[in-house]
Amino acid sequence: MKVRLIIFSLLAVTLFSCGNKEEKTYYMFSSFREPATEGLYMAYSDDGYHWKDLGGSWLKPNVGKQKLMRDPSVVQGPDGTYHMVWTSSWRGDLGFGYASSKDLINWSEQKLIYAMTDTSTVNVWAPELFYDDENEQYVIIWASTIPFKFPKGIEDEKNNHRMYYMTTKDFKTFSESKLYYDPGFSVIDCVIAKRAPKDYVLILKDNTRPNRYLQAAFSDSPLGPWKDMTEPFSGLLTEGPTVVKVGEDYLIYYDFYGEKRYAAAKTRDFKTFTDASSEISLPEGHKHGTIFTAKESVVKKMIETAKEKGLIKEEQTN
Repeated sequence: MKVRLIIFSLLAVTLFSCGNKEEKTYYMFSSFREPATEGLYMAYSDDGYHWKDLGGSWLKPNVGKQKLMRDPSVVQGPDGTYHMVWTSSWRGDLGFGYASSKDLINWSEQKLIYAMTDTSTVNVWAPELFYDDENEQYVIIWASTIPFKFPKGIEDEKNNHRMYYMTTKDFKTFSESKLYYDPGFSVIDCVIAKRAPKDYVLILKDNTRPNRYLQAAFSDSPLGPWKDMTEPFSGLLTEGPTVVKVGEDYLIYYDFYGEKRYAAAKTRDFKTFTDASSEISLPEGHKHGTIFTAKESVVKKMIETAKEKGLIKEEQTN
Protein backbone atom coordinates (compact mmCIF):
# COMPACT_ATOMS: atom_id res chain seq x y z
CA MET A 1 0.00 0.00 0.00
CA LYS A 2 2.86 2.35 0.93
CA VAL A 3 4.56 1.64 -2.40
CA ARG A 4 1.39 2.57 -4.28
CA LEU A 5 1.10 5.81 -2.29
CA ILE A 6 4.73 6.71 -3.05
CA ILE A 7 4.25 6.02 -6.76
CA PHE A 8 1.04 8.04 -6.81
CA SER A 9 2.72 10.93 -4.99
CA LEU A 10 5.67 10.93 -7.38
CA LEU A 11 3.29 10.86 -10.36
CA ALA A 12 1.30 13.75 -8.93
CA VAL A 13 4.46 15.80 -8.37
CA THR A 14 5.65 15.05 -11.92
CA LEU A 15 2.32 16.04 -13.46
CA PHE A 16 2.20 19.19 -11.35
CA SER A 17 5.73 20.11 -12.39
CA CYS A 18 4.96 19.51 -16.08
CA GLY A 19 1.77 21.50 -15.86
CA ASN A 20 3.60 24.39 -14.26
CA LYS A 21 6.68 24.37 -16.48
CA GLU A 22 7.77 27.93 -17.12
CA GLU A 23 6.80 29.11 -20.60
CA LYS A 24 9.66 29.94 -22.97
CA THR A 25 10.33 33.62 -23.60
CA TYR A 26 11.27 35.11 -26.96
CA TYR A 27 12.87 38.39 -27.86
CA MET A 28 10.69 40.67 -29.99
CA PHE A 29 11.85 43.55 -32.19
CA SER A 30 9.38 46.24 -33.28
CA SER A 31 10.10 47.84 -36.63
CA PHE A 32 8.75 49.79 -39.59
CA ARG A 33 9.47 50.03 -43.29
CA GLU A 34 10.05 53.10 -45.41
CA PRO A 35 8.14 55.26 -46.21
CA ALA A 36 6.54 54.47 -42.81
CA THR A 37 2.93 54.64 -43.95
CA GLU A 38 2.28 50.88 -43.67
CA GLY A 39 2.70 50.70 -39.90
CA LEU A 40 4.03 48.15 -37.45
CA TYR A 41 6.37 45.33 -38.45
CA MET A 42 7.73 42.67 -36.10
CA ALA A 43 10.57 40.16 -35.81
CA TYR A 44 11.30 37.53 -33.16
CA SER A 45 14.36 35.66 -31.89
CA ASP A 46 15.17 32.92 -29.40
CA ASP A 47 18.80 33.98 -28.93
CA GLY A 48 18.80 37.77 -29.29
CA TYR A 49 21.13 37.61 -32.29
CA HIS A 50 19.23 36.04 -35.18
CA TRP A 51 15.80 37.42 -36.05
CA LYS A 52 12.93 35.95 -38.06
CA ASP A 53 10.44 38.14 -39.83
CA LEU A 54 6.81 38.35 -38.72
CA GLY A 55 6.03 40.78 -41.49
CA GLY A 56 3.48 43.55 -41.28
CA SER A 57 1.42 45.54 -41.05
CA TRP A 58 0.20 44.58 -37.57
CA LEU A 59 -1.22 48.08 -37.08
CA LYS A 60 -1.65 50.81 -39.68
CA PRO A 61 -1.26 54.37 -38.39
CA ASN A 62 -4.25 56.71 -38.46
CA VAL A 63 -3.22 59.58 -36.15
CA GLY A 64 -1.09 62.66 -36.74
CA LYS A 65 -0.88 65.06 -39.64
CA GLN A 66 1.11 62.69 -41.82
CA LYS A 67 -0.22 59.45 -40.31
CA LEU A 68 3.18 57.80 -40.15
CA MET A 69 4.48 55.09 -37.85
CA ARG A 70 8.19 55.53 -37.40
CA ASP A 71 10.32 54.40 -34.45
CA PRO A 72 7.74 52.15 -32.75
CA SER A 73 8.69 51.60 -29.11
CA VAL A 74 6.98 48.77 -27.21
CA VAL A 75 7.13 47.85 -23.53
CA GLN A 76 5.08 45.35 -21.53
CA GLY A 77 3.59 46.54 -18.27
CA PRO A 78 3.29 44.52 -15.06
CA ASP A 79 -0.31 43.61 -15.92
CA GLY A 80 0.77 42.03 -19.21
CA THR A 81 -0.44 44.85 -21.46
CA TYR A 82 1.87 45.94 -24.26
CA HIS A 83 2.09 49.70 -24.74
CA MET A 84 3.43 51.29 -27.90
CA VAL A 85 4.36 54.84 -28.89
CA TRP A 86 5.67 56.08 -32.23
CA THR A 87 6.58 59.11 -34.35
CA SER A 88 3.39 60.13 -36.13
CA SER A 89 4.78 62.92 -38.38
CA TRP A 90 8.09 64.38 -39.47
CA ARG A 91 6.92 67.90 -38.64
CA GLY A 92 3.86 69.63 -37.26
CA ASP A 93 2.60 67.24 -34.56
CA LEU A 94 2.89 68.36 -30.95
CA GLY A 95 2.63 64.74 -29.81
CA PHE A 96 3.09 61.10 -30.73
CA GLY A 97 0.98 58.04 -31.49
CA TYR A 98 -0.12 55.56 -28.83
CA ALA A 99 -1.92 52.20 -28.76
CA SER A 100 -1.99 49.13 -26.49
CA SER A 101 -2.50 45.40 -26.91
CA LYS A 102 -2.77 42.22 -24.87
CA ASP A 103 -1.45 39.93 -27.63
CA LEU A 104 0.42 42.14 -30.15
CA ILE A 105 -2.26 41.26 -32.71
CA ASN A 106 -5.37 43.14 -31.61
CA TRP A 107 -4.69 46.78 -30.80
CA SER A 108 -6.68 49.46 -29.04
CA GLU A 109 -7.94 52.63 -30.66
CA GLN A 110 -5.00 54.84 -31.60
CA LYS A 111 -4.52 58.17 -29.85
CA LEU A 112 -2.31 61.18 -30.39
CA ILE A 113 -0.78 62.01 -27.03
CA TYR A 114 0.04 65.70 -26.88
CA ALA A 115 3.52 66.14 -25.48
CA MET A 116 4.58 69.74 -26.17
CA THR A 117 2.68 72.89 -25.23
CA ASP A 118 4.93 75.39 -27.03
CA THR A 119 3.25 75.83 -30.41
CA SER A 120 6.56 76.79 -32.01
CA THR A 121 7.78 73.20 -31.47
CA VAL A 122 9.00 71.85 -34.81
CA ASN A 123 8.72 68.11 -34.18
CA VAL A 124 8.26 65.24 -31.73
CA TRP A 125 10.65 62.47 -32.73
CA ALA A 126 11.30 58.87 -31.67
CA PRO A 127 9.33 58.61 -28.42
CA GLU A 128 10.83 55.86 -26.28
CA LEU A 129 9.07 53.94 -23.51
CA PHE A 130 10.71 52.76 -20.30
CA TYR A 131 8.95 51.08 -17.37
CA ASP A 132 10.36 52.36 -14.09
CA ASP A 133 9.65 49.43 -11.77
CA GLU A 134 11.12 51.21 -8.76
CA ASN A 135 8.51 53.97 -8.99
CA GLU A 136 5.85 51.92 -10.80
CA GLN A 137 5.46 54.34 -13.66
CA TYR A 138 6.19 54.63 -17.37
CA VAL A 139 8.75 57.17 -18.55
CA ILE A 140 8.35 58.51 -22.10
CA ILE A 141 11.28 60.40 -23.62
CA TRP A 142 11.50 62.05 -27.05
CA ALA A 143 13.43 64.64 -29.07
CA SER A 144 11.97 68.02 -29.98
CA THR A 145 13.22 71.28 -31.43
CA ILE A 146 12.03 74.65 -30.13
CA PRO A 147 13.75 77.31 -32.25
CA PHE A 148 15.95 79.83 -30.38
CA LYS A 149 15.47 78.08 -27.02
CA PHE A 150 19.05 76.78 -26.81
CA PRO A 151 22.41 78.05 -28.07
CA LYS A 152 22.47 77.42 -31.79
CA GLY A 153 25.86 75.75 -32.11
CA ILE A 154 26.38 74.48 -35.64
CA GLU A 155 22.82 73.26 -36.13
CA ASP A 156 20.02 75.08 -37.90
CA GLU A 157 17.44 76.46 -35.46
CA LYS A 158 14.90 73.92 -36.70
CA ASN A 159 17.28 71.03 -36.11
CA ASN A 160 18.63 71.88 -32.65
CA HIS A 161 17.04 69.06 -30.64
CA ARG A 162 16.90 68.40 -26.93
CA MET A 163 15.30 65.50 -25.09
CA TYR A 164 12.01 65.91 -23.18
CA TYR A 165 9.99 63.57 -20.99
CA MET A 166 6.79 62.90 -19.12
CA THR A 167 5.56 60.08 -16.90
CA THR A 168 2.30 58.15 -16.57
CA LYS A 169 0.93 55.20 -14.66
CA ASP A 170 -2.05 54.46 -16.91
CA PHE A 171 -1.62 56.30 -20.26
CA LYS A 172 -4.67 58.35 -19.37
CA THR A 173 -3.14 61.03 -17.19
CA PHE A 174 0.38 62.34 -17.71
CA SER A 175 2.82 64.52 -15.87
CA GLU A 176 3.79 67.89 -17.26
CA SER A 177 6.37 67.65 -20.05
CA LYS A 178 9.84 68.71 -18.92
CA LEU A 179 13.34 68.98 -20.29
CA TYR A 180 14.99 65.58 -19.95
CA TYR A 181 18.51 65.97 -21.29
CA ASP A 182 20.56 68.90 -22.58
CA PRO A 183 24.14 67.79 -23.26
CA GLY A 184 24.97 71.12 -24.89
CA PHE A 185 24.40 69.92 -28.44
CA SER A 186 21.60 68.60 -30.63
CA VAL A 187 20.62 65.17 -29.27
CA ILE A 188 18.03 62.61 -30.43
CA ASP A 189 17.20 58.88 -30.29
CA CYS A 190 17.90 58.27 -26.60
CA VAL A 191 17.10 54.94 -24.95
CA ILE A 192 17.26 54.00 -21.25
CA ALA A 193 18.74 50.72 -19.98
CA LYS A 194 18.63 49.51 -16.38
CA ARG A 195 21.54 47.44 -15.08
CA ALA A 196 20.60 47.33 -11.39
CA PRO A 197 18.73 49.44 -8.82
CA LYS A 198 20.08 53.01 -9.04
CA ASP A 199 22.25 52.05 -12.01
CA TYR A 200 21.03 53.28 -15.39
CA VAL A 201 22.59 53.89 -18.80
CA LEU A 202 21.41 56.28 -21.50
CA ILE A 203 22.37 55.55 -25.10
CA LEU A 204 22.16 58.78 -27.11
CA LYS A 205 22.80 60.12 -30.58
CA ASP A 206 24.88 63.24 -30.98
CA ASN A 207 22.93 64.68 -33.91
CA THR A 208 25.32 67.51 -34.77
CA ARG A 209 27.08 67.71 -38.10
CA PRO A 210 29.32 66.02 -38.94
CA ASN A 211 29.19 63.74 -35.86
CA ARG A 212 25.90 61.83 -35.85
CA TYR A 213 27.15 58.91 -33.77
CA LEU A 214 26.23 57.06 -30.56
CA GLN A 215 27.52 57.50 -27.03
CA ALA A 216 26.54 56.44 -23.50
CA ALA A 217 25.98 58.33 -20.23
CA PHE A 218 25.18 57.21 -16.67
CA SER A 219 22.84 58.00 -13.78
CA ASP A 220 21.37 56.57 -10.58
CA SER A 221 17.86 57.41 -11.83
CA PRO A 222 16.00 56.82 -15.12
CA LEU A 223 15.20 60.55 -15.03
CA GLY A 224 18.84 61.59 -14.80
CA PRO A 225 20.84 63.73 -14.45
CA TRP A 226 23.19 61.98 -16.89
CA LYS A 227 26.95 62.25 -16.56
CA ASP A 228 30.32 60.70 -17.54
CA MET A 229 29.54 60.57 -21.25
CA THR A 230 31.65 58.03 -23.12
CA GLU A 231 33.51 58.47 -26.35
CA PRO A 232 31.51 57.48 -29.47
CA PHE A 233 31.22 53.72 -29.98
CA SER A 234 29.56 53.72 -33.42
CA GLY A 235 30.60 55.04 -36.80
CA LEU A 236 29.34 58.25 -38.38
CA LEU A 237 25.75 58.35 -39.62
CA THR A 238 24.29 55.94 -37.06
CA GLU A 239 21.05 56.22 -35.07
CA GLY A 240 18.04 54.43 -33.56
CA PRO A 241 19.70 52.39 -30.79
CA THR A 242 17.99 49.75 -28.66
CA VAL A 243 19.54 47.66 -25.89
CA VAL A 244 19.01 44.01 -24.89
CA LYS A 245 20.88 41.88 -22.37
CA VAL A 246 21.79 38.41 -23.63
CA GLY A 247 23.67 36.32 -21.10
CA GLU A 248 26.40 38.46 -19.59
CA ASP A 249 26.54 40.81 -22.57
CA TYR A 250 24.51 43.85 -23.55
CA LEU A 251 23.83 44.17 -27.26
CA ILE A 252 23.20 47.63 -28.64
CA TYR A 253 21.46 47.37 -32.00
CA TYR A 254 21.46 50.46 -34.20
CA ASP A 255 20.77 51.63 -37.72
CA PHE A 256 24.00 52.29 -39.62
CA TYR A 257 22.10 54.34 -42.17
CA GLY A 258 25.30 55.77 -43.63
CA GLU A 259 26.12 52.25 -44.86
CA LYS A 260 22.50 51.17 -45.34
CA ARG A 261 22.70 48.28 -42.87
CA TYR A 262 21.89 47.32 -39.31
CA ALA A 263 24.75 46.97 -36.85
CA ALA A 264 25.37 46.00 -33.23
CA ALA A 265 27.88 46.71 -30.50
CA LYS A 266 28.57 44.36 -27.59
CA THR A 267 29.52 45.50 -24.09
CA ARG A 268 29.46 44.47 -20.44
CA ASP A 269 30.23 47.83 -18.83
CA PHE A 270 29.09 50.40 -21.47
CA LYS A 271 32.63 51.76 -21.50
CA THR A 272 34.38 49.27 -23.76
CA PHE A 273 32.57 48.12 -26.88
CA THR A 274 33.21 45.55 -29.58
CA ASP A 275 31.57 45.40 -32.99
CA ALA A 276 29.12 42.47 -33.07
CA SER A 277 27.61 43.24 -36.48
CA SER A 278 28.93 40.01 -38.00
CA GLU A 279 27.10 38.01 -35.31
CA ILE A 280 23.57 39.29 -36.03
CA SER A 281 20.99 38.80 -38.76
CA LEU A 282 17.82 40.82 -39.33
CA PRO A 283 14.97 40.88 -41.87
CA GLU A 284 15.60 42.96 -44.95
CA GLY A 285 14.37 46.53 -44.60
CA HIS A 286 14.29 46.43 -40.79
CA LYS A 287 14.22 49.95 -39.31
CA HIS A 288 14.47 51.68 -35.94
CA GLY A 289 12.43 49.97 -33.22
CA THR A 290 12.91 48.50 -29.75
CA ILE A 291 13.53 45.05 -28.30
CA PHE A 292 11.22 43.57 -25.65
CA THR A 293 10.11 40.07 -24.69
CA ALA A 294 7.00 37.91 -25.21
CA LYS A 295 5.90 34.46 -24.09
CA GLU A 296 6.01 31.54 -26.50
CA SER A 297 2.20 31.32 -26.67
CA VAL A 298 2.04 34.94 -27.86
CA VAL A 299 4.71 34.39 -30.51
CA LYS A 300 3.13 31.15 -31.77
CA LYS A 301 -0.23 32.89 -32.17
CA MET A 302 1.45 35.72 -34.08
CA ILE A 303 3.16 33.22 -36.40
CA GLU A 304 -0.17 31.49 -37.10
CA THR A 305 -1.87 34.82 -37.74
CA ALA A 306 0.98 36.03 -39.96
CA LYS A 307 0.67 32.88 -42.09
CA GLU A 308 -3.10 33.24 -42.34
CA LYS A 309 -2.77 36.85 -43.47
CA GLY A 310 0.06 36.08 -45.86
CA LEU A 311 2.47 38.37 -44.00
CA ILE A 312 5.19 35.71 -44.00
CA LYS A 313 6.01 32.59 -45.95
CA GLU A 314 5.96 29.12 -44.41
CA GLU A 315 9.72 28.60 -44.65
CA GLN A 316 10.44 31.85 -42.74
CA THR A 317 9.38 30.27 -39.46
CA ASN A 318 11.12 26.91 -39.80
